[in-house]
Amino acid sequence: MSLKLGFRRLVGLVCVLTVAASAADEGLVAAVRAADDERVAATIAGDHARLAAVYSDDLRYVHSNGKIDNKAEHADGLAKRASVYERFAYQTREFRLAAPGVMLMSGRVVIHSTNAKGKNQNDVNVLAVWRQEQGRWKLLAWQAAKNLPPGPVNR
Repeated sequence: MSLKLGFRRLVGLVCVLTVAASAADEGLVAAVRAADDERVAATIAGDHARLAAVYSDDLRYVHSNGKIDNKAEHADGLAKRASVYERFAYQTREFRLAAPGVMLMSGRVVIHSTNAKGKNQNDVNVLAVWRQEQGRWKLLAWQAAKNLPPGPVNR
């Protein structure tokens, strides 16, 4: 076998494996996107059982104001409905496989809610870590940072 023919076969094999890996990654992304969609729906519903099912027992949830919750604190707080979440309007939502069974989700979302002070819109950047646990994708970590409104342009 000539070196050229061997190289061409190797390139072809790499292409086939890359397409197969991309298809597998797309399936994982679809599964994590569905898990995040379920998290959003459970949050809007204030459904403690659904939230508990989608959260890892090791959850660390960092709010945009710096408050940190574990799984029980966060699910209990949402179920009490002190803040009622109405809509999560993702501006961007990207997924990146970090390691087998670990997916990073980053993006920007405008979160519409109501509390005792009235209606709120929080425009935040988020980083979420999803981990596959016993065959299900669970939210392991969430960190949000508020985007500041545009300020005056200094020239």
